[in-house]
Amino acid sequence: MIATNRASQNFVPNLPSARRGSLAVSRVRAAMNRRIAIAFAIVIAAIASAAQASADSIPAPSFARTVAEVQPKIIKIFGSGGVRGLADYQSGFLISADGYVLTAWSHVLDTDDVTVILDDGRKFTSKLIGADPRLELAVLKIEAADLPFFDLSQANPADEGTRVLAFSNLFGVATGNEPASVLHGTIAAVTTLDARRGSYETPYQGPIYALDAMTNNPGAAGGALTDSQGHLLGVLGKELRNARNNVWLNFAIPTNELASSIEAIRTGKSPSGTKETKPKKPDNPLTLAHLGLVLIPNVLDRTPPFVDDVRTASPAASAGVHVDDLILLVDSQVVQSCAAVQKELGQLEADADVRLTLMRGNELIEVQVKPGQPQGQ
Repeated sequence: MIATNRASQNFVPNLPSARRGSLAVSRVRAAMNRRIAIAFAIVIAAIASAAQASADSIPAPSFARTVAEVQPKIIKIFGSGGVRGLADYQSGFLISADGYVLTAWSHVLDTDDVTVILDDGRKFTSKLIGADPRLELAVLKIEAADLPFFDLSQANPADEGTRVLAFSNLFGVATGNEPASVLHGTIAAVTTLDARRGSYETPYQGPIYALDAMTNNPGAAGGALTDSQGHLLGVLGKELRNARNNVWLNFAIPTNELASSIEAIRTGKSPSGTKETKPKKPDNPLTLAHLGLVLIPNVLDRTPPFVDDVRTASPAASAGVHVDDLILLVDSQVVQSCAAVQKELGQLEADADVRLTLMRGNELIEVQVKPGQPQGQ
């Protein structure tokens, strides 16, 4: 016999009363559990909705203000140097209110007419104050005043994971008041190029910031790396490729690695009084013939001073100078042309020892040459 529970419209077997009571309790508990589960789901959904609403109310990180503050400090550089004399572009930034500019040392500067273009479109012909081939940096000077600039004394080191902005003339735009390109990324690693000798070939062997932003492009060298607040962290390096696997390295040299060299360039080769501090030209000046060196033919205004020949048994040969070496420094003076080498040698007595800094491939070499009797050119 089957009994009917009309209230619930469920059919309950004709069981003993104790078992029927137990089954009813189970159904009540199941209904309560379902209601609790539904209520819990509603609460979770409400919490998630509130969290999303809270997140939507927080603005996404914006670098617009930082970019606007940094852009006036970035400059674009146009030059036409090198063996072929090809026009080219690169980047730089102001490091003083009176027009000192930090940039990469490169063939772009191997001309008398290096144009510096400010953020507002003003154009200046700059003067090369000095360079450090070991750090691959140069300092230019333009005649201007009250310029916004990065204060190198306030530069601080950064750690891995720091969010950064890279400002540069990335796409070679140097015609007017176009803003510099800006890339956002992070510092992937704080490491040294010395550990990569033989893979990444560069005269600079020291600390770098390895970046995950694509800063390694033509025109970007010499640009500024800042943190998200616009504080200067370093200068963007040149294009650098791993010779083993063709992977390009995006990097910047930390500002604290550059500060002392920049200060030495600014104070040691200031625009005023440079000629007056030089000694009087000697009666018997030093020449290439005294060293036993022959440079390549001087066919351009700034023909790079590559060694074309080293006389047998000459002082240069004894010191280890090789054919195809590029002379970068005569003593501490940067020489960018064959004429500049002869000019600097002419400031020395014929019997004076001279220190030459050479680039052989991608290696910097210093040699001390003790002059002898002139040999035929």
